[in-house]
Amino acid sequence: MGRWQPGARERLVVAAVDLFSEQGYDETTVAQISERAGVTRSTFFRHFSDKRELLVAGQATLSHLLAEGITSAPPGSSPLESVALGLARASEQMGPVNHALGPRLTAVVASSKELQERSLLKSVGLAGAMTDALIGRGIPDSTARLAAEMGLLAFSRGFAEWSTSDEDSGDALARRTLVALDELRVAVAALG
Repeated sequence: MGRWQPGARERLVVAAVDLFSEQGYDETTVAQISERAGVTRSTFFRHFSDKRELLVAGQATLSHLLAEGITSAPPGSSPLESVALGLARASEQMGPVNHALGPRLTAVVASSKELQERSLLKSVGLAGAMTDALIGRGIPDSTARLAAEMGLLAFSRGFAEWSTSDEDSGDALARRTLVALDELRVAVAALG
């Protein structure tokens, strides 16, 4: 095993999802993940503190992309217009690997209460990043929180549809996510 092989982080995530799918989350060890990825245990721990962290590997990047898109919205953009730019920015960075791992990762998370709780924490973090970016644009707190939660729901719906479709480009994910956001906007308006 090479000490500094490129792509170790990505290989670890793919190996983990493979093993979690094949034998279950609880039955999979860090040693097995490392071996499957072709890295040492110490390389594993340079990238992740434990095997749970593999399932939220892209959270920081996703949070950054969502916030970056919101921050880059033109002056005068509505909260949901800003969120739409965040969703598009994050979605466009996803590709075939995310598409292929999506349904398998969803199934792994659904199989474990611990992982479901971790997934909920991830969602809170993503909504928090969007909320902070909106507040940074001068949007009042309650409006920012609502817009961020709608963005999170739209992203979740769009990702679920995209990951089970034949389209694996980030552009296809962005389209599905933005359609979901528009549907939510109509639903909120119908609430009266």
